[in-house]
Amino acid sequence: MTAASRDRGTIDMMERMGTWAVAMSGGVDSSVAAALLRAEGHEVVGITMNLWPDWLPEPDDAFKACCGVSAIEDARAVARHLGIRHYVLSMREEFEHAVIEYFVDAYARGRTPNPCIACNQAIKFSLLLRKVTALGLDGVATGHYARVAFDDTTRRYHLLRGRDAHKDQSYVLYGLTQMQLARLRLPIGMYTKDAVRTLARDFGLPVAGKPDSQEICFVPRGSYTDVVARFRPEALRPGPILDTDGRGVGTHQGIARYTVGQRRGLGIASGTPVYVVAIDQERNTVIVGGEDDLLCEELTASAMNWIVLPDPDGERRVTARVRHAASDVPARVRPGADITEAVVRFDVPQRAASPGQAVALYDGERVLGGGTITQVRTPAPLRA
Repeated sequence: MTAASRDRGTIDMMERMGTWAVAMSGGVDSSVAAALLRAEGHEVVGITMNLWPDWLPEPDDAFKACCGVSAIEDARAVARHLGIRHYVLSMREEFEHAVIEYFVDAYARGRTPNPCIACNQAIKFSLLLRKVTALGLDGVATGHYARVAFDDTTRRYHLLRGRDAHKDQSYVLYGLTQMQLARLRLPIGMYTKDAVRTLARDFGLPVAGKPDSQEICFVPRGSYTDVVARFRPEALRPGPILDTDGRGVGTHQGIARYTVGQRRGLGIASGTPVYVVAIDQERNTVIVGGEDDLLCEELTASAMNWIVLPDPDGERRVTARVRHAASDVPARVRPGADITEAVVRFDVPQRAASPGQAVALYDGERVLGGGTITQVRTPAPLRA
C-alpha cells in the first residue's frame, strides 16, 4: 500500500454526502453500520433481504436466523429508531438457486462449500447492488469486518483486513471486483467487535444486546443434511469406506455427511486416529487415512478473482488462507493452466485443504484475490 492510499473508513466525511443502502440483517453489526453512516451525514436507506426459504419453518427464539421474519422485525425496529427508510426485498428464489442449490450440489460432489462466499458474490454484491444502483443510490454498505481503501497512485481500490483480527471477514470477500468496491462501504471495518457493541449501546440501538448468529442461515441447528436430503437425496446413499491402500474398512451413510479432516462419526475401530482424507463422488466412496495424509503441499484454485493483480504473471510470494477461521500462512502462487486458475504451494504443508473450499491470497493487509480449490496434492498420494 503506498503512502497515497487512503482508508475508506477515514475519508467518507471528505467526500460528498451520498445515499447508501445498508444491507440490514437485524444484527448488531449491520445496525451499527447504518448508524455510523447516518451520523456522518449520509442519507441512509435500510434494506433487508427476505431470503428465508418458504419450505423451512420459521426459526424459533433459540435460533435467530439472519434472514427470517424475526430478523426483519429487528431491522425494522433499528430503522425506526434511526429515523431512516426501511424496505424488505424478497430474494428467496434467487437465494435458493445461487446459494442453497450451490451448497447442496457441492456436498453431493464430496466438496466442502462456503455459502457465505456464494451469497456475497451472487446476492449482496451482485443482485442487491444492481437493484440499489438502478434506484439511483450510490451503493451498498454492510456490516462486514473488512476495509476498502483507494490508492491514488494506481487508481485502484483495495480490500483490506478488518482491524479486529478475530472478526476479520476479508476471506469471504475476495470475490469483489473494482466496480463493486467503488460502490461499497464497510463502516465497522475500523472497529473491534467490543467497540461495535459499545457503539450500539451509545446509539441506543434496540439490538445492542442481540447475540451473533453462529449458524448457516438456512441450516437451523446445524442439520445441513436435511437440506441436502431435500434437493440431492442420492448424496445420502450408503457406500464403502476405504483406506489409502484400497481396503474396505467400513460403510458410510452418504458422502454428503462427510468432510475432509473429519474424525468423529466414522464408525471405524482403529488403534490410531483415522480421518477422512478424500471423497470420491464417482465411486460413492469415502477414503480414510492418518493425520499425515491430510497434509496439502500444493493446491489448484479455479474461478480466480484478482483484486490487485488483474493479470498476474510469474510466481510471487503471498500468504494464503484456506478457511475463514484459520490464519493465512506463507506460500507461493503462480498462474495455472489459464487466467482463471492459480497454483498455490505452501512453505509448510497445510492440514485438510479440501476441494470446494476457498483460498484467499494476501500481501500484508491487502487481499490480492482468491478462488475455489479444485485440486489438492499431498505428500502421501492416495493409492486407493
